[in-house]
Amino acid sequence: MQGTRQKKLARQIQRDLADIFAKEMRSTFDNAFITVTDVICTPDLSIARVYLSFMLVKNRQEMLEKIEENNKLIRQKLALRLKDTVRKIPELHFYYDDTADVQEQVNKLFENIVIPPKTPDEKL
Repeated sequence: MQGTRQKKLARQIQRDLADIFAKEMRSTFDNAFITVTDVICTPDLSIARVYLSFMLVKNRQEMLEKIEENNKLIRQKLALRLKDTVRKIPELHFYYDDTADVQEQVNKLFENIVIPPKTPDEKL
């Protein structure tokens, strides 16, 4: 269960990172559309787990590695935005959010289900 301060910082980090990925570092990541789907902070606010989804990306693993390579720069840009909010900027851990992929697989499964029509003499 996250506390109020954790949630507030997580929302702020999510907004700021989304802005950083969309505006300041878009060319660094080959104009990929990177969405920050969720941020979860540890209770001591020292680590932020950042969940990302990608569009216009051929290899998700390579993109995640590229983001990790630029982790220090991303954290510096985040620090400029959060400097008046927190004393210590959380360490950023990036993860791929596969929720959309799972949802697509479930939808495909439901599309393939064939339900035979009910005959008039069947009872409930």
